[in-house]
Amino acid sequence: MTNNTNRAVILKQRPQGEIQEGDLALEERPVRELKEGEVLAKVLWLSLDPYMRPRMNDAKGYMDPIGLDEVVVGESVARIVESRSDELKVGDLVTCYSGWQEYVVFPANAEMVYKIEPKDNVPLQAYLGVAGMPGRTGYCGLMYVGKPTSGETVVVSAASGPVGTVVGQTARKEGCRTVGVAGGPEKCRYVVEELGFDACVDYKAGNLEADLKAACPDGIDIYFENVGGAVTRAVAPLLNPGARVPICGFVSAYNAEDMGAVETPFHVLKALDPVPEHRFFLVTEWQDKHQEITNILADRVASGELKYRETIAEGLENAPEAFKGMLKGKNFGKQLVHIAD
Repeated sequence: MTNNTNRAVILKQRPQGEIQEGDLALEERPVRELKEGEVLAKVLWLSLDPYMRPRMNDAKGYMDPIGLDEVVVGESVARIVESRSDELKVGDLVTCYSGWQEYVVFPANAEMVYKIEPKDNVPLQAYLGVAGMPGRTGYCGLMYVGKPTSGETVVVSAASGPVGTVVGQTARKEGCRTVGVAGGPEKCRYVVEELGFDACVDYKAGNLEADLKAACPDGIDIYFENVGGAVTRAVAPLLNPGARVPICGFVSAYNAEDMGAVETPFHVLKALDPVPEHRFFLVTEWQDKHQEITNILADRVASGELKYRETIAEGLENAPEAFKGMLKGKNFGKQLVHIAD
């Protein structure tokens, strides 16, 4: 097995704004021999997520930047194909941070490697979406930062994506009025008719402020922040006293050439009087609940209670274009790359 070559997407230069030709390259690299305690995993599904774009910049954030000539970071579902460990055996399925490549070698006891116990009616790729890191992010941000109570109004941006999907359906289960913000009539219809939100506002329709106000007649108690920009500015005046704003990210700014000049949600929220309770959070704050929350979400997928949509690119070579499209909102639901069966 270790005589095989591995294909990987490599960061060749730092993108200036949107990713351009030459920023990323698909290269062949050898698969090295395993050391004692290590495993070789074959990547089956790769997750594409917005956080990957800021990590391509040469700027210290909440996570270190990707080094030049290194594999682009990313989580995957992978199958163990060779093992020198008693902890993982050949055939085991795991989620791991393999990066954008077809094979990966890592210690079987490495952090952020989790064995998947397959469940009926839960596709493997769901462990990268609504039953994976994005789903746990939505669940933890809403439940532990937003702290919803029945009767409150919850607004979530990027409502048709994997984080927003879980936020909205979880808020509904908690008895909240749930309003999504999404781009285009098709996504808005899906959010209301299939996901069961009470309303969804199309930010592309040109009436964002008025439409959002109409959808939230009693104001907004929790705003789950995914995008920033115009949506945050429209939400701000509608926030009720005691409102909470879990900040997951602000994807509208991720392609900015000068992040230092970007108006972030923190600028908008801190300008309010009173300033609402708000904070940036990472799902790793609840790492001790990883398996518990994964099981909750997977069980809801298995029962059909938790609905979701996916956009799938075929083959590692198509990951860069799929990623660029995702940052512009061209995907519908979770963006994945199918690499192998």
